[in-house]
Amino acid sequence: MTVNLNNLSLTISAASEKQWPVTKLPEIALAGRSNVGKSSFINTMLNRKNFARTSSTPGKTQLLNFYNIDGLVHFVDVPGYGYARVSKKEREHWGEMIEGYLTKRENLQAVVSLVDFRHEPTHDDVLMYQFLKYYHIPVIVVATKADKVTRNRWSGNESVIKKVLQFDSTDEFIVFSSETKQGRDQAWSILEKYF
Repeated sequence: MTVNLNNLSLTISAASEKQWPVTKLPEIALAGRSNVGKSSFINTMLNRKNFARTSSTPGKTQLLNFYNIDGLVHFVDVPGYGYARVSKKEREHWGEMIEGYLTKRENLQAVVSLVDFRHEPTHDDVLMYQFLKYYHIPVIVVATKADKVTRNRWSGNESVIKKVLQFDSTDEFIVFSSETKQGRDQAWSILEKYF
């Protein structure tokens, strides 16, 4: 399948279920803690610098951003979790919004769960992965910032991440870098199966 990466648009930034787009397009959601590199992942996948806004302030994405990719699929950027500088009430609201979307949205085909390749997954990363497994939502684990890890540590870091997540070997695991584009082609070949 050829995706025209010049044909991109933001359909809507939705604050509630009422604003979810009425469409038959399949959707692939992107979930991860604040600052894991979700926007950079989207921009790298789409060959753009600033299509998805990257921010030096974690916790910037507070809505569900539906990005239309060539009329074929929506990438849905969900708010980053685990960011402490947001009020507890705000975090609960995000949690409900994310959970509502992931459990109710019929268009949802898969979730890209982003973790930081440099570190052991956080408690929130583990909860997200278990949540997706519980609801039988196909999950692709993408380990970001691979360029910050020396090659000889890759297999060790991957083993640690898989062990902490209790990774299901039937799921996909991608080592990714937005700096070097490591993993980009692999990610496309996996994601295209869902639209």
